Order: sequence, then C-alpha cells, then structure tokens
Amino acid sequence: MKLSHFNFNLPSDLLAEYPAENRDESRLMVLNRKDQTIEHKQFKDLIDYFEPNDVMVVNNTKVFPARLYGNKEKTGARIEVFLLRELNSETRLWDVLVDPARKIRIGNKLYFGDDESLVAEVIDNTTSRGRTLRFLYDGSYDEFRKKLNDLGETPLPKYIKRDAEPEDEERYQTIYAKNEGAVAAPTAGLHFSKHLMKRLEIKGVDFAEITLHVGLGTFNPVEVEDLSKHKMDSEEAYVTANAAQTINNGITNKRRVCAVGTTVMRALESSVSSDNTLNEFRGWTNKFIFPPYDFSIANCMITNFHTPKSTLLMMVSAFAGHDFIKEAYEEAVKEKYKFYSYGDAMLII
Repeated sequence: MKLSHFNFNLPSDLLAEYPAENRDESRLMVLNRKDQTIEHKQFKDLIDYFEPNDVMVVNNTKVFPARLYGNKEKTGARIEVFLLRELNSETRLWDVLVDPARKIRIGNKLYFGDDESLVAEVIDNTTSRGRTLRFLYDGSYDEFRKKLNDLGETPLPKYIKRDAEPEDEERYQTIYAKNEGAVAAPTAGLHFSKHLMKRLEIKGVDFAEITLHVGLGTFNPVEVEDLSKHKMDSEEAYVTANAAQTINNGITNKRRVCAVGTTVMRALESSVSSDNTLNEFRGWTNKFIFPPYDFSIANCMITNFHTPKSTLLMMVSAFAGHDFIKEAYEEAVKEKYKFYSYGDAMLII
C-alpha cells in the first residue's frame, strides 16, 4: 500500500469545530465486515451490538493543559509553547514545540503569566519546530505543576480554528480519564456518557482500562509514498495484569473484544504473546499499523472519522479492509458525517 491510496477529498465544513450537544448522541456508522453492510445509527445504539461478557477496552489517559502562551524577553513577542513531554522532573526539562519557531533560539528566555513568575530558558534545538526548555520557578515541584496547569489551555487540535472555551476542558476529555500524560484526547472515547456506560455494565459488558499517553506524533503527516519508511513517534503505554486477564478471558470465551480507538488498538498490538493473547506491558511503543496486517487481540473497533493520508486512517483500513473503508468514507462525506477529534464515530464489527 502506498500513501496515495489513503487520499480522499474531505470538504472543510465536515471538520468538527464543536462536539455533539450530548456525548452519546453523535452519529454512529456501523460497518459489518462479514456482511459488508453499512448502517447509520446514533452512538447510544452501540449497546445493541454487545452481549454479556463482551469486553470493551478503553484508554484512561488524561489530557493535560499543554498549550501555554509566553512572551519573549526584550521583544515581548507572543510565543505559543506546546508541552510535549517532561524529560526530567528534578531539573524541570521539557520537550516542547514553539510557534513561531523561527524567533526562538538557544539562550532565549520566555516569561509566562501576568506576574511573569514562571520563566523558561531554551537550552536545545531538537528539531525544526521542537525545543528543549528548562523551566525556572521558585517553588516545589507540586507548585510548579500546579502553575503549569493554571497557565495552560486545553490543547485543542490545530484544525479547530477557535480558541479553547471553558466547556472544552470537560468535553476534550473522556469521562473515565484518570492517568494524566496525554497532549491529545483518545477521541473515540469522547462519545461515552456515564449513562451509556452504566447501561453497558448492566447488560454485562466487561470493561478493561489500559493507558496510552497520546502524543502529537499520532497526527504527524506521513510524508513518504512507501509506508514502510514512515517512523511513528514513541508513546508511553501501560497494560496492567488485571486488564490483560479481562481481555484474555474475552478471547478465550470467543467474545467480542472491542478496542475503543486507534490508541487502544496500538497498545494491544504492542504486547501480544506467541499464542495471540495479551501480555502485561509497561514501556514505549512506536508501532505503525497499515495494510496488510493481522490483528491478534481485538475483533471489533470503535473509531472516529480520520483525515486523508493519516496513520489513523491506515490502521482502520488494515482492520476493516481498504476497499470497504473507502466505500464507507465516501458514504460518510455524502451523508455529511463530522470528521476528526470532535466528530462522529464508526463501529467496525
């Protein structure tokens, strides 16, 4: 498969600027791989496709407010700093993206907040847009993290052209988010409401929580026609023994094992044993899944609608079949489904 196989015309008005009014009332396209059928539903109809002892695997990562705005010393120029990952908590070193990048060089200082009590010094140019910053702050580590949280904004994806609003703090987060560390939401999970999860539990569906801290690498464009040459950024992932057991029980009992999102799918496929069951996992994964690919753990998937040429679209194509996904996406454009992070959902069974 080549990069050009994953290109399609996506009208810009189908990129979702806002979430659906209620989480579980976004639209749901249901793809049946065996019958090659497409149905149009609401997300809360999901419950009709699951039975007792089926397993839903969710990503409980929590998005932190990773977007800060500072001012450059001397010139006062406004600089956006996007926190990617903490490199060292003692020395307060962070990998970040800066915008506009051309204005920021090693040795520059940036000041944050009205009182300018948080200062960062640029100590390394890691990539064309990336930098390593050392934060300077008079206070304990906990106070420093609280300061970052207070100054930071919800890191909405760049395609959303508006500023973050108060409701985004809640809506750009799954209701089961608990382990902070992501700079982007695992968006398939945004459609679950407390009410829907309760109904699924009452029906007897088992939930397994894994953690994969979503980085911006998930959204990095693929720039090589030969997909085998693309390198994914590494992301931190955890699969507990408890979660692995729940999922393996589902596999053993030939139940539906549903990966809620591409991040879950990547974490599961990064920790497969020789007998195609799931191992406990703690580490980093840079697994890139594109067709053809044999999936070992999940036999069902919930995902959003992805942008052209994205690694996410490639994974979904590997799972559902390239031609079937192409047909489904043509239908989605025709039926005006909303795409991307705040967009509608797809269930592939």
